Amino acid sequence: MSMSLEELRELADAIRAEVAKAIVGQDEMIDQLLVAMISEGHVLLEGPPGTAKTFLAQSFATALGLDYGRIQFTPDLLPGDILGSNLFNFQTSTFTLTRGPIFCELLLADEINRTPPKTQAALLEAMQERCVTLDGETHHLADRFMVVATQNPIENQGVYPLPEAQLDRFLFKLLVPYPDEGEETKIVTSYGQRQGPMRPAELGVSAVADTTKLVAASGALEHVTVAEEITGYVVRLIRATREHAELAVGASPRAAVMLANAARARAALNGRAYAIPDDVKALAIPVLRHRLTLSPAAEIEGRDVEALVAELVESTEAPR
Repeated sequence: MSMSLEELRELADAIRAEVAKAIVGQDEMIDQLLVAMISEGHVLLEGPPGTAKTFLAQSFATALGLDYGRIQFTPDLLPGDILGSNLFNFQTSTFTLTRGPIFCELLLADEINRTPPKTQAALLEAMQERCVTLDGETHHLADRFMVVATQNPIENQGVYPLPEAQLDRFLFKLLVPYPDEGEETKIVTSYGQRQGPMRPAELGVSAVADTTKLVAASGALEHVTVAEEITGYVVRLIRATREHAELAVGASPRAAVMLANAARARAALNGRAYAIPDDVKALAIPVLRHRLTLSPAAEIEGRDVEALVAELVESTEAPR
């Protein structure tokens, strides 16, 4: 089942309108969340505390109408706290699976880098294969399973860097900035007199989608063509990251696949049945910024990964 590109645009506009009831600004962030949702990717949101990362994820989940779960990552969290465990039932003399919060459709992994890598790794199989293995038995997650994780910048106290294998499973790493003065004034005007926690539903955010609609939305990508020239452009760009002298680690083939799929999704959201080089260029930084590692010499010189990606985009020949 799939919807037309026009129906997809209408659904996307409806989701944007619902999220905007709670979130001031951050339009580009919401658009990229929509791209990830349609292309079935996971998203990592990074920004200073207090920039509404968690609230954005909650509002997005509410508008999508998906079964929503949340894990607050802490230094003492264990893998079993995420996945669940098999507990022995003395009445039946059998083991019974107690499911963890990961058994949902949209998981908010809040402050994911405040737990050690051992616990972070519990998400690896779930994010890649949409299943978890407990005591040798595989349990399947929802077909629409999506992780929206938040993290504080590495400069903050009490955080652990995410392992490269974990980062590579996120489609996007999105940087949540501070609002500009006008947006911040609107935020304080709207919420400065409210007391207690803010909840999307209390601000009028309601579900305008469900699992069936979102499956159909992803099906709309069947109508979008990625020409051989665009595929070649993606591959050249990814391979250029591995050959750059200032990068110690380049992007993986998984990154190339994800970038091509995200370009298709962006084209669909713009009502086009074909991807263009601008789709790839617009998504290159959020797809690659968390996958690349600077060389020691580049770090000493104070080089920036995003600037390097922008340079590679400019220097890699795009199809006309």
